[in-house]
Amino acid sequence: MHVGADSLTSGSFLFLALALFFALSFEFVNGFHDTANAVATVIYTHTLRPWVAVIWSGLWNLIGVLTSSGGVAFAVLALLPVELIIHVGSGPGFAMVFALLLAAIVWNLGTWYLGLPASSSHTLIGSIIGVGVANAWLAGNSASAGVNWDEVGKVFRSLLVSPLVGFLGAALLVSLARVLLRRHTALFQPPPKDAPPPRWVRGLLVLTCTGVSFAHGSNDGQKGMGLVLLILIGILPGTYALNPSLEGDAIVQIQSSAAGVERTLAAHAGGVQLDDDAAASEVTAFLRAGAPATERSFAALAVLDRRIAARLRDKRDLSAFGIEERKAIRTDIYLLGSGLGKLVKRRELADPQVKTFVDELTASTQFIPAWVKLAIALALGLGTMIGWKRIVVTVGEKIGKTHLTYAQGASAELVAMATIIAADRYHLPVSTTHVLSSGIAGTMAANRSGLQTATMRNLLIAWVLTLPVSVMLGATLFAAGLYIVLHSLVIHALVVAGLLLILLSFLVLRRLAAAKSRAGVAA
Repeated sequence: MHVGADSLTSGSFLFLALALFFALSFEFVNGFHDTANAVATVIYTHTLRPWVAVIWSGLWNLIGVLTSSGGVAFAVLALLPVELIIHVGSGPGFAMVFALLLAAIVWNLGTWYLGLPASSSHTLIGSIIGVGVANAWLAGNSASAGVNWDEVGKVFRSLLVSPLVGFLGAALLVSLARVLLRRHTALFQPPPKDAPPPRWVRGLLVLTCTGVSFAHGSNDGQKGMGLVLLILIGILPGTYALNPSLEGDAIVQIQSSAAGVERTLAAHAGGVQLDDDAAASEVTAFLRAGAPATERSFAALAVLDRRIAARLRDKRDLSAFGIEERKAIRTDIYLLGSGLGKLVKRRELADPQVKTFVDELTASTQFIPAWVKLAIALALGLGTMIGWKRIVVTVGEKIGKTHLTYAQGASAELVAMATIIAADRYHLPVSTTHVLSSGIAGTMAANRSGLQTATMRNLLIAWVLTLPVSVMLGATLFAAGLYIVLHSLVIHALVVAGLLLILLSFLVLRRLAAAKSRAGVAA
């Protein structure tokens, strides 16, 4: 069977289908888990009927995915272990992809079942950390060497700051509305039962729901795109290892830029000489480490630069490269682009030509096929239309002691929409769940409506558990995926410890659900 430039056996085709099924399932679950936050306000203010709200939200999630840049997708992939990315077609590479997807699906389904708005972003990133730590540990390295902590720190700053922005921003906005719109007292009262709001309020709430749905699709949809691309690169490297638009002038331009950058790198190398294998190992170690670049780092990057220029010499389009050659070029471009990009970000190499060269290298490997965007968009959009009610009930009824008002719903969604779009602009993954839930809590506090202590405690516990559980889930599933290849006591211990922690976490969540049920009966 032929797919693009690749030839697949029936076994490889089934493996590809299974991998894509899990990737799309992750986005499907993400749809009804996270996007329920976007429709909670329009449902609980009687602005739209539930079935209209979820279809409308699903449509705008789809549009958000289709118009996204892909920057968030590659920001998330930058957290993955370097050696697993460049060898994604190997057994450990596939174990990584399946571990990430299964960990995210399992935790999202568990928290959805209990009606807890946990974060898909935290789950996925925690799984990435777990895979990186397990990969380093099983290779006999320090656990800290398995994760790009610089990138993790940047991502977690955005994940931690964004809920604070949601809480404070929504509280400020609803307080401002009380001052400027004091004559419109109906905005700040719980809506009458089954009565729709005034037309202009209805339009505002539909607009904010639309914006949050679009922003969620644009940001969260990209996380699934990156994982699908990894699957395609691993199984179909002849078709997806390099950007199909890399031909003609683009190839010539990379060669030209490589010559100029090679001289810059050589000037910083201090005469250090490395062979090809040593260069790749040195750059891989540099990408994992937090220490500044050394002369060996510059020398290694210079080797990769020369090798890329040599591979591309006299080539005009991708048809001139065999499958193995495409894989080798992608590996070199990934290592060189990532290494130079790190130097530029740290300002260890302040040269405009280098920055331009990084952009050229990035464009040759970082691309999202149109059909992948469409598939992710459909999965996310369809997921939005199914299973939304559990999360909506929590967001609409359980956070505050009073019913959600028009002003509170609009304020929380306006701030969430603006926060997510801003994060998308800077290629930062954020949690729609955390931003919007925090925004609603902020409006309740500003409106002096009061917060339901039991619900807030349950939400905080779920948020706190998400990261360590997803780390252990990712590590456990990655180790289990390697079990067939590597039989060792270390793997047995990791699997057992991970399963015990996961079981304990779900027991805690089950008790939370029982407590929530008893509280509802008492009320």
